[in-house]
Amino acid sequence: MKSIASKKPLIIGVLAMAVIVITSNILVQFFINDWLTWGAFIYPIAFLITDLMNRFYGPKTARKVIIVGFSVGVVCSLIGSQIYHANGPYVTLRIALGSGAAFLISQLIDVKIFDLLRRSIWWKAPLISSMVGASIDTFAFFSIAFSSQLAFLEPAADVTWANTTRMLFDIGPEFPYWVSMAIADNAVKQGTALLMLFPFRALSLRFKAYNQTPLNSPVP
Repeated sequence: MKSIASKKPLIIGVLAMAVIVITSNILVQFFINDWLTWGAFIYPIAFLITDLMNRFYGPKTARKVIIVGFSVGVVCSLIGSQIYHANGPYVTLRIALGSGAAFLISQLIDVKIFDLLRRSIWWKAPLISSMVGASIDTFAFFSIAFSSQLAFLEPAADVTWANTTRMLFDIGPEFPYWVSMAIADNAVKQGTALLMLFPFRALSLRFKAYNQTPLNSPVP
């Protein structure tokens, strides 16, 4: 019983991360407008989960949760690669590579930054780590998945639509279409990182009430 109780936080974190990754992979298929999908609003919750695990159970546990999230993402990509629409599979090799690499790199960097700032005022570690992680996630995913400079990753994949030159958000200078998508995606993630401070603080105080753990104390 004691062993099960000690693993409960990891189990909760793993389940929560799995749910967010699966939900994001589904909602990323649905566009809100020309530049955003619903997945952009859900995915940042993954950083909240990572930060909470890191805050109370340390970077080692947070990394375990990340590996599970990465594994779930790989499974989702494999399933998506077997589902076809008129122009081919919903998940191409480049999208799978971009999604996996972006998730793993950004989340691990989030853990490192959070750990370095954990002794700071309560909001600094989750806010800065999430904002930096989200920016890296966006840049890594969109460049790997859609940039014409990386076409060698999957020559058969047609990303012409993403590299069509058009005005930035239809009002600014001209860039490849995927650049507008990336900027919009990152803007949503940055805003969500700010909003996630509220549940982070609320859950931190709730945890403290049960465990009497100082919010700014280091976690081994």
